[in-house]
Amino acid sequence: MRLLFLAVLRAHTGNAVTAERVRGHLEAAGHRCILRDVSDLASPVDVADLLEAQHCEAALALHLYRAGRLLQGHGVPFGVIFGGTDVNEDASQEEKKEVMGRVLQEARFAVAFSEPMKDTVLTLWPHTKGKIYVQSQGIETTPNAAFDWNSFLQRAEIQPSANSLRVFLLVCGLRRVKDPLYLLDAFSEWHQEEPNVYMVIVGPEVDPAFTREVRARVVRAHGVRLLGEMPQGDLHAALKRCSALVNSSVSEGMSAAILEAMDLEVPVLARNIPGNAAVVTHQVTGLLFADAQEFIRLAKRLLKDPVLGKELAANGKAYVNRLHSCEVERATYQCLIRDLEGAAEE
Repeated sequence: MRLLFLAVLRAHTGNAVTAERVRGHLEAAGHRCILRDVSDLASPVDVADLLEAQHCEAALALHLYRAGRLLQGHGVPFGVIFGGTDVNEDASQEEKKEVMGRVLQEARFAVAFSEPMKDTVLTLWPHTKGKIYVQSQGIETTPNAAFDWNSFLQRAEIQPSANSLRVFLLVCGLRRVKDPLYLLDAFSEWHQEEPNVYMVIVGPEVDPAFTREVRARVVRAHGVRLLGEMPQGDLHAALKRCSALVNSSVSEGMSAAILEAMDLEVPVLARNIPGNAAVVTHQVTGLLFADAQEFIRLAKRLLKDPVLGKELAANGKAYVNRLHSCEVERATYQCLIRDLEGAAEE
């Protein structure tokens, strides 16, 4: 079957990685999956032209508002995958909420990454009962064996230290919802007390205006560094050398960076928000903090208690192996697409 797949495809963002992985699952089942960035499509008319030109029999959207609304009314069966910001942010705007409700009414199925996300969807749009499937993100990590840690430190303007250096890695695209400045002042104070601790923010420049704000703040901070995006293999290799992965987002659908850290057996320090709490069990698979001061307290505890770090890493790895299998994810999407295939033949 020929399938149009619409998604937000900014490079090195969670949605882009998810879209490529799901496309791989569908093409492994013999479908032709035409993946397109919604930024290249101005209106549903463009989508209608694309569906006709590519002879598509069905469609799939990742992100209910930005992608899903473009699939309405074309006469092809489609499904949707929630992206995170659609449920956590866009749904708070009544106009967008109404549009997304209509999309869900027409969709054959919708995929949520977690049970809490499904519960939120059912609260927002009760008419979707029976349409929502829960499928956690499948995770694979590929550390680059040739990665040079000292070169990474040099890029970050950090002097290598034999044993005492401690680096916390915050991985995110530079946009407000990721809130990379949330811990800045508290971490800067900690670095002045303990000059061996650093926080490195790594990720693409998604919002130019916000990026300028982040750069201006980071350059005045102590012990905080800002690097651009990195190839995934290098990022995974760098993460393995760090003391912990940090997530300070205001909202998350399901953070791939957190799950990748767990898969790499790196402790996780995450802001206590629903999307993070759905995958991080406090003091079991990671540590959850409510504010910047609690982050510092937990980070210090982690550095002073290596046994805790090893337990969190082992539990995180077991959790990912158990619940974030790419093979299970593949089977789920291949099964759901068979529903679209059947509808297309009706």
